[in-house]
Amino acid sequence: MKKEVKSAKARMLIRSSASKVFNAFIDPEITKNFWFTHSSGKLEENKEVEWKWEMYGVSAMVKAVEVKPNEKLSFEWSSMNAEPTLVVMSFKAIEANSTFVSIEHSGFPQEGGDLVDVVADSTGGFNLVLAGLKAYLEHNIRLELVRDNFPEEAR
Repeated sequence: MKKEVKSAKARMLIRSSASKVFNAFIDPEITKNFWFTHSSGKLEENKEVEWKWEMYGVSAMVKAVEVKPNEKLSFEWSSMNAEPTLVVMSFKAIEANSTFVSIEHSGFPQEGGDLVDVVADSTGGFNLVLAGLKAYLEHNIRLELVRDNFPEEAR
């Protein structure tokens, strides 16, 4: 019997301290360098903010569910009036300047082939986010991976 995949997963070692990596996800002034283009505020437990990807004309409402500095960040997010899904980010300090980040995105309402499509899309998206974060924190380079994933000229 095949096991149905119901969550997207991404993970990567970032050669930076757990506090810097964690802060990169909660502080929009840092996050906009590798993920979204605008946020209405910093992620704080039980607070809702809006994230925008202006190049795509989309936004998502995000509510932090759990914020454990340098260890765990979980949030619900929804876009275009969809039911919220859950993203859980775990941060494991490997050394003083290395952090292993794991992301799991779950709670998708789709089934069958539609579920496979949304899990694949989310997995790819979060891997781009982690690769962009790695380049930004380790080398101070903005790769624009999210922006360039689906440029207007290719739509």
